Amino acid sequence: MRLSVVLALASAISFGSHTSQAQFLGIGPDAQFKDTSMLKPPAGQKVALVVFEDLGCPACAGAHPLELQAIAQTHVAFLRHDFPIAAHVWTFDGAVCARYIEEKIGPKLATEYRTDVFAAQQSIASKDDLQRFTQLWFQRHGQRMPFVMDPKGSLAKEVQADYDLGRRLNVRYTPTVVVVTKDKYQVVCGTHDSNHPEQIESTIEAALAQTKAERLRTRR
Repeated sequence: MRLSVVLALASAISFGSHTSQAQFLGIGPDAQFKDTSMLKPPAGQKVALVVFEDLGCPACAGAHPLELQAIAQTHVAFLRHDFPIAAHVWTFDGAVCARYIEEKIGPKLATEYRTDVFAAQQSIASKDDLQRFTQLWFQRHGQRMPFVMDPKGSLAKEVQADYDLGRRLNVRYTPTVVVVTKDKYQVVCGTHDSNHPEQIESTIEAALAQTKAERLRTRR
């Protein structure tokens, strides 16, 4: 076992977590995570795709369609977390807009908004740019954009909670993409020298096969 894997295991144990780095599809890179207790599928799910993304990150834009494709093909849970980088001055507000659309209009259009923002990254450099983009987006989709999108600040708190969760995990790069089971995980993207979104679907499939094999063993 590589030293990096040993260190990852030790870190997880020290934070009271029973989640360990897995070998669904070979030994994944060590992201030097801290509290890995959050790397779990939702109740009733065997496998999940966990993503921490920033709407202004070019690498996140590249990974986004591959994430959606993998979810459509495998039907595992998709746990998306916003991780707006401070240097990207508009992306926190973009995440709030996406959450407003998800809550008030629907998840499908919220995903479409994120997709369109990723595609328009080069034309968005400020909060004013984002405001103009979002106004046009609402018009094109036959929706009315509210004068104040988050009057009580509840959506901003949700985005901040996602960011804080990422800090707790020790997310250092975007996108951070992890395939998780109830007690194992494998990093696909999220280290200095590893960003392989093309492996997302195959890693999920390997995790599904592993969980199926484990269930069959326990029934014997």
